[in-house]
Amino acid sequence: MKHDNERKALITSLFTADPSAHVFNGKIYIYPSHDLNIPVADDDDGEQYMMEDYHVLSMDDLDAECIDNGLALSKDDVPWVDKQMWAPDAVYKNGKYYLVFPAKDKDGIFRIGVAESDSPVGPFKPQSDYIKGSFSIDPAVLVDDDGR
Repeated sequence: MKHDNERKALITSLFTADPSAHVFNGKIYIYPSHDLNIPVADDDDGEQYMMEDYHVLSMDDLDAECIDNGLALSKDDVPWVDKQMWAPDAVYKNGKYYLVFPAKDKDGIFRIGVAESDSPVGPFKPQSDYIKGSFSIDPAVLVDDDGR
């Protein structure tokens, strides 16, 4: 089956990468990283990856228009984040939506944080600190058959 959106950019107003996608309440929600267009040369510290916030995209189905629902979470709202908010994931549990995201802390170490919302598009309110013992990127949340 071919869809109208096949091989077509879903959105052109933002540079996005590394999305996770979920269906909540019959609607598709896409959680990408958001790259700002800046003229910085590549380096070993990844300074060329200017990612300061997340937007949540949504679609009613695979053939529908993709909607940018606006700012969902900014680095300025997360006390421990310095820069590089990379590939997030999302999950729904107990009436809340959780955005799980990696970012560099003030010491330049990648950590994993969690933010909560009543809506799949945010805005998300971050926890005040990262998950202790996390030194990683690209989190993924698994909800097993038993709901845990």
